[in-house]
Amino acid sequence: MQNVKRLLLNGIKMREPLRVSVAKDAGFCFGVRDAIEKARQVARDHGKVYMLGDIVHNERVVGQLERENVIVVDSLDEVKDAPVLFRAHGTIPEIWEQAANKDLTVVDATCPLVHDIHREIKKLHIEGRKLIIIGDHGHDEVVGIQAQVPKAIVVSSIEEAEKLPRMKKAGVVSQSTQMIQNVQEIIAILSMKIFDLRFVNTVCFPTRRNQAQIKEIAPISDVMIIVGSFTSANTKRLHEVSLGLNPRSYMVEDAAHIKDDWFLDATSVGVSAGASSPDDLIEEVVEHLKNLHVKTHV
Repeated sequence: MQNVKRLLLNGIKMREPLRVSVAKDAGFCFGVRDAIEKARQVARDHGKVYMLGDIVHNERVVGQLERENVIVVDSLDEVKDAPVLFRAHGTIPEIWEQAANKDLTVVDATCPLVHDIHREIKKLHIEGRKLIIIGDHGHDEVVGIQAQVPKAIVVSSIEEAEKLPRMKKAGVVSQSTQMIQNVQEIIAILSMKIFDLRFVNTVCFPTRRNQAQIKEIAPISDVMIIVGSFTSANTKRLHEVSLGLNPRSYMVEDAAHIKDDWFLDATSVGVSAGASSPDDLIEEVVEHLKNLHVKTHV
């Protein structure tokens, strides 16, 4: 009671709980869900499975899988007496060759849409085009795409695109989780520099769908929460989209990162999540938001 009186004296009162709207397809995409299920199934069948690098960019998921005997390794030299899983982001040809030379049993958990990108950039190479990948430098998926062909250039921003020389003939693909606006702006610049430009739109459907859903929810919500790991490029892109529409957009790894003062005078909150965010994590965040009693100025 004393706390309530103190709030009223400070010109602040408590109000009804927040109205929470969750993006319909927030969380795991089918590629991530299938990769995780493959890892679990192989671990059950063989007692354990090795995984070359984290299966997805989410610490909670990786930790859960470790408890189910899905063991992360940094090198194929660490793989012994069990299959090795190649993750959703794709794997460079050199690693595939090493696995074959070592006679390892490989479980391919590469997202089918990433395999599609590999095929498309190889086609562009066969056509004799210079090759450009719109994506984040050093990202696992981009490294895998770049390794499929010789001398592919990675462009991450309009500034980098503007620095490219004029070209007669080039082909372009993109990282599957790129922000659509970024891709469109880069293509607009490249179209003025390249006489014969062929662009294959490889931003995946789940990414386009999730970005579209944020564009629906963010403008009509007082606050937006994007759930996912800070190591996830996909989650960062969703946050960028949301922030462009709603300045009160916040990215959180879990419910513990949510701050009450974000919701002052708010009556509604929208929630979305990166493609590597598990359902239980999203549910925890939503439950936390529903139990918040928001402060408002009197």
